[in-house]
Amino acid sequence: MTQETVEIAAPRAKDHKEELYTAKPWQLIWRRFSKHVLAVASLWFLAILALCAVFAEQVAPYDPFKVSRLRTLAPPTGIHLFYEGQFVGPFVYGLARERDLETARVLYETDTETRLPVQLFFAGDDYSFFGLFTTNLHLFGVDDRREQINLLGTDDLGRDVFSRLIHGARVTLSAGLIGVVFAFVLGLTLGSISGYFGGWIDSAIQRLMEFIRSIPTIPLWMGLAAALPIA
Repeated sequence: MTQETVEIAAPRAKDHKEELYTAKPWQLIWRRFSKHVLAVASLWFLAILALCAVFAEQVAPYDPFKVSRLRTLAPPTGIHLFYEGQFVGPFVYGLARERDLETARVLYETDTETRLPVQLFFAGDDYSFFGLFTTNLHLFGVDDRREQINLLGTDDLGRDVFSRLIHGARVTLSAGLIGVVFAFVLGLTLGSISGYFGGWIDSAIQRLMEFIRSIPTIPLWMGLAAALPIA
């Protein structure tokens, strides 16, 4: 009795053309997108902005509505890494506030004698973490209640502009996302009704869409802005 040895051939590796032919549409899109360096960098940049907006309370060092009368219209705070030629880590200088007797304007000067190290995961203002619990952990800050780190300065009420910008980005991104979802659902619904019934219903929906698209967008928004009450 003899035994025959059967050799099983290894699976043949697909060449580049065959991979493109058998790839799914989203794989082809991603393959072409990933080759565009500027597009990939923009994607990462937008992803970072979106994460900052979602976790605005953690990224922003201060409450966006916190008023400070002692820091009205303060200039942006610069972050320094070297002191007297030596690397000491990120820190900021304090601000000396004084009023000009002739113009009555508040002037700020950098206090080089006061150095405040920038701390990561800083315990600052309290906030609610997505309604689950209350915490005071922020991404960065300075451990001095008399001084602040204002990356973009403050407004006329002493509120931190950077914190307000981060929280404002959340509103902007939410409005865009809600608009896209609403337009998708409405378009899908009207398109399904139009395609299913056809006839005069299809014609009525098409004429309605053409009428809406014929309205100039900018004058429409200007009219709505003038009609709506100011909060």
